[in-house]
Amino acid sequence: MILRRSPFIALAALVLTACAGASVSPPPARLDAFATASAATPQFSAQRLSDHIKYLASDELEGRFPGLIGEQLTLAYLQRQYEAMGLEPGGRDGSWLQPVDLVRFTPERAPTAAWTGADGVRHALVSGTDITLRAGPADPMVKIDGAPLVFAGYGIVAPERGWDDYGDADLTGKVVVILRAQPDALGVDPNFYGSGTHKTQEALKHGAVGVISLQDNDGRWRRAVGGATRPQMTVKGAKDARFTGSISPATGTAIGGDVLTEALARAKTGGLGGVVDLGVRLDVDIAETTEVIHSNNLLAKIPGTTRPDEYVVYSAHWDHVGKAREPNTEGDDIFNGAWDNASGTAGLIEMARAFKAGPTPERTVVFLHVTAEEQGLLGSEAYASDPVYPLAKTAADINIDMLPFTPATRDVAVFGVGKSELEDILGRFAAVQGRTVTGDGYPQEGFYYRSDHFNFAAGGVPALMPWSGRDFVEGGLEAGAPYYEAQMARYYHKLTDEWRADYDFTAAFQNLDLLYRLGLTVADSETWPAWKPSAEFNAIRDASADQRR
Repeated sequence: MILRRSPFIALAALVLTACAGASVSPPPARLDAFATASAATPQFSAQRLSDHIKYLASDELEGRFPGLIGEQLTLAYLQRQYEAMGLEPGGRDGSWLQPVDLVRFTPERAPTAAWTGADGVRHALVSGTDITLRAGPADPMVKIDGAPLVFAGYGIVAPERGWDDYGDADLTGKVVVILRAQPDALGVDPNFYGSGTHKTQEALKHGAVGVISLQDNDGRWRRAVGGATRPQMTVKGAKDARFTGSISPATGTAIGGDVLTEALARAKTGGLGGVVDLGVRLDVDIAETTEVIHSNNLLAKIPGTTRPDEYVVYSAHWDHVGKAREPNTEGDDIFNGAWDNASGTAGLIEMARAFKAGPTPERTVVFLHVTAEEQGLLGSEAYASDPVYPLAKTAADINIDMLPFTPATRDVAVFGVGKSELEDILGRFAAVQGRTVTGDGYPQEGFYYRSDHFNFAAGGVPALMPWSGRDFVEGGLEAGAPYYEAQMARYYHKLTDEWRADYDFTAAFQNLDLLYRLGLTVADSETWPAWKPSAEFNAIRDASADQRR
């Protein structure tokens, strides 16, 4: 395959050579985007960042849970900041807000289920021992009798990877069993095809009424059981199966027998090309209560000068997880979420300040604060399903989730490294800082699919999210890796994640500088950043190519 050389990459190299002092001819107009970004002097204030974090993570906001007092105070604070800077409201009809209605599901009782084989014998399944079940967003009360049960391997359709588990199967009225994650043939690192989003989409396309994950080990099964009785949220009106669930390895063997054993062996080596009928019928009875929670995304914008109908989005989630069920031994019951994600929210405010003080971008730059990330990326899901600005005309999403609080690093850690040309642009500017773009160091965790940029990517928009680097200028990985891991262990989703006066903003400033130059370059460019040829989002983006000039 011949890989095209992106104009972004070639032009960035030329500009940075010029910045390094080489003698070059006057650049053509197409170099202006890089020249402007290279010459910019954005200023980021440690005091302002700290002040934002201090307020957003204060006890007064009670952990910034959607729909509660913390949301009201957070959104009012954000609006005041943007109004003071002179930014425009970014929502529809001159509003700062995009309403997002969430539905919280809570089990009313333990669900019941049973399966019947070809011999007509009915076998009861015990919730939490054999099976877990949750109602889908369409209806909290689900009662299905005698639904045929079929197996669809990993439930993946990836034509460009030569993988198809469904073929032309019609699953109307049927329940599909799928393996979690993805086959080794699609890579050892998690990708879009192994995500629940893709698997649910494919099951729905083929008409399934329920999707059950076959857990592949006891550890994964215990995790599924642990989450099965907790309240969960969805976006109101979200498309999903009537119900979802999991079964243990032992249950899979008992239900599927030799038919499933043989199909499992085939599924792990190649796409099934069509579902396997397990010769079993399933009964389920699920009852959950629902509550609608009215929440909001907040948007501010700087209109573009020459292409205002094209967009660059900076995003960050404003929410956290609220209050603990019980206080700790010190009487603290508030998950203040200073690092996650008051820090990213503060970074987004100050990014907007830098743009307002700098050259006005040619494309419109949007600053999007999304709700309910902690509940499953729901605010960004709502935005991507009903975007204020068309995804086809959105050049990039740059997501900030947890600024790095470390000394200077040699690496610019990026989730899902190798996805898009945004990384190449970022890398050219990083070189000026003496840094190199790398992966996040934990590819097995699939972090690219676990923050809000993912919903933009799933809609085709090239999306990038930086993370904490671990290769310290002083001490290298030997110092940086344990430093980072200790921070995660101490603060991530812990009651201890409160504002601190001793934040080290050195790496945060490095990253914010890069993200500013990246966004300004894309905003001033006449071309569109592309996905790398191996990225799984190419077909989605290509489908809207006629909407970009």
